[in-house]
Amino acid sequence: MISAVKTEEVDRDQELLDAYSRTVTSVAEQVSASVVKIEVQAPAPAGKGRGPRPGGEPGMGSGSGFVVTPDGYILTNSHVVSGAKRITVALLDGQRAAASLVGDNPDTDLAVVRIDAPHLTALSFADSGALRVGQVAIAVGNPYGFDCTVTTGVVSALGRSLRTKSGHLVDDVIQTDAALNPGNSGGPLVDARGQVIGVNTAMIMPAQGICFAIAANTASFVMGKLIHEGRIQRAYLGVAGQNVPLHRRVVRFHELPHETGVFVVSTEPDSPAGKAGLRDGDLIVAYGDRPIAGIDDLHRLLTEEQAGVASTLTIIRDLKKQVLQVAPSLRR
Repeated sequence: MISAVKTEEVDRDQELLDAYSRTVTSVAEQVSASVVKIEVQAPAPAGKGRGPRPGGEPGMGSGSGFVVTPDGYILTNSHVVSGAKRITVALLDGQRAAASLVGDNPDTDLAVVRIDAPHLTALSFADSGALRVGQVAIAVGNPYGFDCTVTTGVVSALGRSLRTKSGHLVDDVIQTDAALNPGNSGGPLVDARGQVIGVNTAMIMPAQGICFAIAANTASFVMGKLIHEGRIQRAYLGVAGQNVPLHRRVVRFHELPHETGVFVVSTEPDSPAGKAGLRDGDLIVAYGDRPIAGIDDLHRLLTEEQAGVASTLTIIRDLKKQVLQVAPSLRR
């Protein structure tokens, strides 16, 4: 009897493992053809990892990217292609094509390049606002030049903030334990359906299992702007924040339409937010007459047209609702 129970448990565990394996295998097959290796040739400061070699040969580097439109647009990290003299894209089937830089936004560590190649398959974006901690995350890229490597893990945390090399603080970053290594940068982080939930961008080198990705909603917005305009011009408040749940009593008392808001982690000196009187620890719940449920909502409203336009910022401070007057400035 005991043996039969153990056998049943083993069979059940095997079923679960097989289901997980089938999911990862299916996603890998679905996604891999759209993931590319990006090789760059660029001068770099002497003494750096990609610095000039003896004889003046420019530095070489590589990263990952993925196809976002069938006509050759590819999304990657800004730090992979920024300053490159020459960009080459290698596809899974062995094709190699010269790429041109369409647009670069160091503040979100995102960039778009384009190649002229036939029969490209584009990946689609998921709604990163619907992500949950613990759900499966699959990273595909080219770590250390090993083409199309697949690693798996889970979404470890949401709403993180990450400072890019430009010094800008990117909000609503995904933390994952899917293994990333140098060369994974710019590759997709996908869900169990093969949809992009983030763009892999960084790892903490001394740590194990702490890696970050720019959320898909942010990446999709930035990508669209870079493709159509070649650059990002946005109004900014000068706030570092993260998404947090609001206490139900606060929601009911103030009759708020959402149960989440933006927790102010810090404000930049002499920024519009600082001049408006915004403080660390405030909770942003509305901008103008638009309710704010999270960072994405605020980013969508801070368009170029909002620069210099006076508006209101509704906050919760010490459980009380307050309205501040703010005028965002233009930031490229």
